[in-house]
Formats: sequence, structure tokens, C-alpha cells
Amino acid sequence: MKKLTTKLMIAAAALVAAAGAASAQMQTTLTAQIPFEFRAGKQVMAPGAYQVDRLSTQTSIPIYRLLDLHSRRSIVLLARAPVDPREAWVAEGRPILEFACTSGSCALAELWSGSDSSAYTFSRPKLGKGEEAVLRVIPLQPGKGE
Repeated sequence: MKKLTTKLMIAAAALVAAAGAASAQMQTTLTAQIPFEFRAGKQVMAPGAYQVDRLSTQTSIPIYRLLDLHSRRSIVLLARAPVDPREAWVAEGRPILEFACTSGSCALAELWSGSDSSAYTFSRPKLGKGEEAVLRVIPLQPGKGE
């Protein structure tokens, strides 16, 4: 009976430790100062300070929340398929937001956490015929959370 109780206690401790690690990962908070209006999903977001949180670590495709720190307006975004982060990003080791900008607007295109083996893309408007996008990179900083 003591062996069973000991095994159950060890299993419970391991479960608590794993849940704590997953919880700590979910609370990774990054911030960015975005100096231009941009699209994220179907929403137009104002320039300003943003908090970026990964809400889900339990699935292969993460869910992110962008919170405008001034208006407190937020949007939840489901990332698309993972892609390899750019070599320059990996060499620098800093988290990155990348925007695809045309003559009329910018849209969130990609996010890299600075440590994951993958970066993630997001849905954005298709380019018009003959239209080209310029990529703008905004560094993310560790944040304090809400």
C-alpha cells in the first residue's frame, strides 16, 4: 500500500510540475511599439504600444493576443502554418513582428518569439496586380504583462 501511495504522490508532483511549466510558457509576454496603423486579422489597429501574448501552447499552431496598451482593445489571432525564422533573426536572437506594407497599408505578416524553432505567419489581404509589399520589422521586448 505504501508503494502505491508513494507512486501516486510522485505522479501527482510530476503533473503539477508539468502544469506549472505549461502555465509559465503561456504567460510569455512581449511588447512592441508599432509606429503605424496596421491590419491584424480583419481588424485595423492604431499605432502605439502593444502587448503580445501566446495564449495556447497545447496545439501545434499557436493562438496569440495583441493588446493595444492605450485603448485596451485586443484581438486574438490564430497563426497559420509554421515557417523557418529568417537567419538574421536567429543570429540576433530577438523576438520579431514583421509587417507587409504596400502604398496604402500594413498588415501583420509574421511573428517569431526569439526562441522557438518556428516563426508563424498570419492571414493578410492579398496584393493587387502589380502591387509589391515592403517588409517592416519591429522588435519585440520582454513585457510585464497586464
